Amino acid sequence: MQIARVFLAACVLFSGAVAAADKIPVRTLDDLPRHAYPVAGSVSALLQSPEDFRVFAEAVRADLEADLDAYEIEDASTLKQMYGSLLTLDIMDRRHASALALVERIRVLEDKEAKRLTTGLTATAVIRAREETGENGGERFLAAFARHLRAQLAELPWDAIQTRVTQQKGRLEIMSETLLLGMVQAQLDPVVASSGEISSDLAGQVLDIGYALQYALPLKRPMLEVYGEFIEGRRTVKRDIWADRALTLTEDMGLSEVVIAIWDSGVDMSVYEGRRFVNGAESFDGKDNDGNGFVDDVHGIAYDYKGRHEPHLLYPLGDAAPRIGPAMDKVKGLMDLQASVDSPEAAALRVYLEGLETAEVNDFLEDMELCALYVHGTHVAGIAVRDNPFARLLCARVSFDHHALPALFTEEMARRHADSYGETVAYFEDHGVRVVNMSWGWGLKEIEGILEANGWGESAAERSRQAAKLLGILEESLHEAIAGSPQILFVAAAGNEDNDVEFDEYIPSSFALPNLMIVGAVDQAGEATGFTSSGRHVRIYANGFEVKSFVPGGSEMKLSGTSMAAPNVCNLAAKLFALDPALTPPEVVRLISEGAEARGDYHLIDPRRSAASLRR
Repeated sequence: MQIARVFLAACVLFSGAVAAADKIPVRTLDDLPRHAYPVAGSVSALLQSPEDFRVFAEAVRADLEADLDAYEIEDASTLKQMYGSLLTLDIMDRRHASALALVERIRVLEDKEAKRLTTGLTATAVIRAREETGENGGERFLAAFARHLRAQLAELPWDAIQTRVTQQKGRLEIMSETLLLGMVQAQLDPVVASSGEISSDLAGQVLDIGYALQYALPLKRPMLEVYGEFIEGRRTVKRDIWADRALTLTEDMGLSEVVIAIWDSGVDMSVYEGRRFVNGAESFDGKDNDGNGFVDDVHGIAYDYKGRHEPHLLYPLGDAAPRIGPAMDKVKGLMDLQASVDSPEAAALRVYLEGLETAEVNDFLEDMELCALYVHGTHVAGIAVRDNPFARLLCARVSFDHHALPALFTEEMARRHADSYGETVAYFEDHGVRVVNMSWGWGLKEIEGILEANGWGESAAERSRQAAKLLGILEESLHEAIAGSPQILFVAAAGNEDNDVEFDEYIPSSFALPNLMIVGAVDQAGEATGFTSSGRHVRIYANGFEVKSFVPGGSEMKLSGTSMAAPNVCNLAAKLFALDPALTPPEVVRLISEGAEARGDYHLIDPRRSAASLRR
């Protein structure tokens, strides 16, 4: 099996190498062309018109095939995405031989075992069921589909795919026509209303939703049955490697205090009473007592979405305050569904979604996003200070928009954000911060998407240029701020897009600096998560899967992401600084790196080994 896969990869690479000399080289995602597709009326109407959708799909296919022919694309993530869209089109167009060939191409490119093993299972089962029955629906077809899906799963190693299959079952449980059409109305129809077209970035989403409505939803029942049987017959708990690696500091060790800055969406500092940084020159009186430009910065500073100072360290809820409790229950329910845990919150979420109307989906999505921003920083902070009584938390709040249609990100706002980066890092310097956690970032396509959602510019190409300009403003300032503070160690999350952060132009995770560590996520067993991003400078990995920590108010919740992996590394760095305050950031980076366990391309932190190296 391994030999065959390597042979196939070699064939693919050889066949591409012949024509590569005539192709246009692609160094970053920005080198690829932008395409736009006119939409008459709305995406909702497009999805309900078979003829209009067919014309749209043919145009998307033509551009995908032309770009693959014209450009020398080596980035695996980009190729997988393009091949994935073509696979969707092939299934809808019944190009079965081409679809099966694309499945193999995607598998060759996939470096994560669970995703490689499960890629194309549904597509293959659909094709085999069509070939067997000559049908595309009905009970005979569904029974054949279930049988072929079941047979494929039975051949796969449970230990390798259990998390992915469990998560897929959880996502299937909440998928419905109402939710899909509601997402279209909330996120895609406004784009068409403002510009009359959608970009190639959004075209992939439209294809996926069209496929889900036509094919995935009718397959939901047999897929849930097959996945449910598969999971129940093999349910086990992965071994947790992290307890044996844990490094615990205790009060009686009498170590030096370490100021940790949580540069994030905001922290409920009341949860960490006794562990908080205190600016003794400031008071909670609505004044700038110490004259540093910040009001009430007793435990830290904050900026709003427009890059302006404000005193609230926890993301302000405003009129949404009554909804945050129910939203937190829904987030927990969603996490439980994806983990195949039958909890009261999971059951309540199922009932809620079954009764959800299409017009209510926008509010649901915005409440979930608001909740994510509200809990994020507090959750990260708890991971960063765990088992370290010498840690002192300083909050630096950076803000993002939670609305389905985000506010326009302007050049004025970008320059204010850029200024805030320098001000924030200067604040860290003034108050003795040793290590900073940054579980956030910006990406080129993210900014481009905000511009498109607001109908900015005359064309996709113009939005591309503006997005590059805005990202450049942010990048220059953030890079300069971090590089200009070599005495502070910065720890940043790689991202959750399963991409190459350098190729896709993400900051700060594409930076290479001696006082910056970029962190990817593995699970409790030390295996790469399906979501973790990667890149040349993502050199260390930590647990980012279902990590338990505090949320505002003091309750605990499990969350996943490289946002949770980064503070695990920050936690280790802070403990090393506490053990030896004379350490420099490069020395801490070396201790963490040399103490890490190499597993293929990943290096997993081992706090005990790193601390032992320090003591020798």
